Amino acid sequence: EPPAATGMWGELFDRLYRYQKSQRITQSRLRATLARIQESSEAMRDSVVMLDRHGDLEWWNSAATDMLGLQTAHDRGQHITNLLRDPRFISYFNAREYSEPLTLTSPIDERRILQYQITLYGDDERLVMARDITRLHRLEQMRRDFVANVSHELRTPLAVLRGEIEAMQDGIRPLNQENLSSLAQEVAQLERLVADLRLLSQSDAGALDIQLAPMNLSESLESRLNDADRWLEESGLTLTTALADDVMIRGDAQRLRQLWSNLLDNSCAYTQPPGKLSVSLICERGDAVITWQDSAPGVPEEELSRLTERLYRVEGSRNRASGGSGLGLSIASALVTAHGGTLTPSASALGGLTWTLRLPLLTAS
Repeated sequence: EPPAATGMWGELFDRLYRYQKSQRITQSRLRATLARIQESSEAMRDSVVMLDRHGDLEWWNSAATDMLGLQTAHDRGQHITNLLRDPRFISYFNAREYSEPLTLTSPIDERRILQYQITLYGDDERLVMARDITRLHRLEQMRRDFVANVSHELRTPLAVLRGEIEAMQDGIRPLNQENLSSLAQEVAQLERLVADLRLLSQSDAGALDIQLAPMNLSESLESRLNDADRWLEESGLTLTTALADDVMIRGDAQRLRQLWSNLLDNSCAYTQPPGKLSVSLICERGDAVITWQDSAPGVPEEELSRLTERLYRVEGSRNRASGGSGLGLSIASALVTAHGGTLTPSASALGGLTWTLRLPLLTAS
C-alpha cells in the first residue's frame, strides 16, 4: 500500500500504486498465457523446439525428448546442429528456405521416420516442428509394393496367353482342346485375381456386400472341413478338430465359407506333406474363438504382422507354384473385419502358423 500523503506527493503515490497494480495484472496474464501455450505444446504429439536467433535451443516439449532425444539437463543452449547432425538437416537448416518439409529418420531410432518443418518468427528466431510419419511411410511403401506385385501377377498370365496365341497364329502350336484348356486356365487365373481385387476394393470403400443373419458357426466350419477331406488328403495333411457345438453368431454364410476356403488354401499350399492341420472352436468372453494351426514353414516374428498385406510374400516361402492370387489372407482379414472380428497370426505349436479368429457371439435381443 502507498504511504499516506496529501497534495502532490499523495497523487504521485496513488499513480505509482495504480501503475504497479496494472503491471502485476499484466504479468499475471502473461504468465497464464505462457503456461497455456506450454501446456498445449506438451499435449501435442508432434515435437516442438524453440530456437533463438543464433539457432540455440531455448525450449522444447516432451515429444521432442521422445523423438529427438533432447535432454533438459545439458542440451539447453546448445546449437540445434550439434544435436541433429545429419548433413541433410544441417543443409536444410542453413538454407533458410523452409517452404517444403524435410523427411529423415529419427536420430535416436532408425525405425522411426520424421518430417521436419522449420518456421521463422520474431527476431530471426526459429520454430522446429517434427512429426512422426512412420505409419504413413509404411503405408506408402505398401502401396508401391502392391502396385508392383499386381503388375507382376497380371504380367505372368498375360505373357502366357500372348505366347500361346501367337504360337497358334504362327502354326507352331495346333489349335486343339489341350491348348485351349491351357489358355482357359490362365484366363481363370486372371478372373480370380480381378475378382479378389474387386472384393478388397469394396472392403476399402466400406461397400462389401455382407448379409448378416443368425447362423450356426459350428455347422458352417464343420461342413467346410468335411468337404475338404479329399483336398487335404491330396495335400498330405492330417486334420484334427475340436469344435464346440451350436456356437451362434451373426454372419454371412457364403462369405464365411469363402473365409474357411482361403484359410484351407493357405495351409494346403504351404505345408509340405506329411503335414498337420488342427482347428478348434470355443466360446470365450462373449466371442467365438477359432484357432487354426498348421505345420507350414515358420514365419519370422517381424513379418507376422505383414501376412495379411495384399500380395505380400515371405521371402523364400511363397511362389507361383503354390497357385492362387496371393490375396487369400488379405481377403480373409477383410471378411473377418466385416463380421466385427479380428484375425491374428502367431507362431504355431505345430511348427508353422496359428491364426486366431475371434467373432462376436450372437446375443439375445
